Amino acid sequence: TPAVAEERALNILRFKSAKYSMERPLMLGGALAGADEALLTAFSAFALPLGEAFQLRDDVLGVFGDPVVTGKPAGDDLREGKRTFLIARAIGSSGPEAGASINAMLGDTSLDDIAVDALRSLIIGSGALAHTEHLIARKSEEAFEALAGLPIDTVAKRALRLLAEAAVTRTA
Repeated sequence: TPAVAEERALNILRFKSAKYSMERPLMLGGALAGADEALLTAFSAFALPLGEAFQLRDDVLGVFGDPVVTGKPAGDDLREGKRTFLIARAIGSSGPEAGASINAMLGDTSLDDIAVDALRSLIIGSGALAHTEHLIARKSEEAFEALAGLPIDTVAKRALRLLAEAAVTRTA
């Protein structure tokens, strides 16, 4: 079902990316610096939604990013058939015909730029891009709220805020 596909995609980004890229490194650094369990838990509350927002942004850039900025060919994630949250949402939110078209084109390594643009239009038309952008904003806000409550000095908090802002607003 579409809801299961979306949840699966979110679980993959949470456990493959958010924990690996954000949560674990921050917790490891905290542990090495002598952080107690409460601080490590607070780090997790900040890093997990940040990591999720980061990966969601990466997925959007993989489909809609400017190749001059990202350094990756336009539509490569579509040609590779990556089943991201964005794609799961697009298929689940589309009508039967559009959903079938997305499924048929996804993973076709011979897609030319015109076909990639058509696939992008289907994704936009499904509302999946807007929904994913909303989810990025929600996860970012969750991370920033957790950051505000971290019991750490202002220099460290500012550094983490700059990292978080760069992670979720990046274009490459």
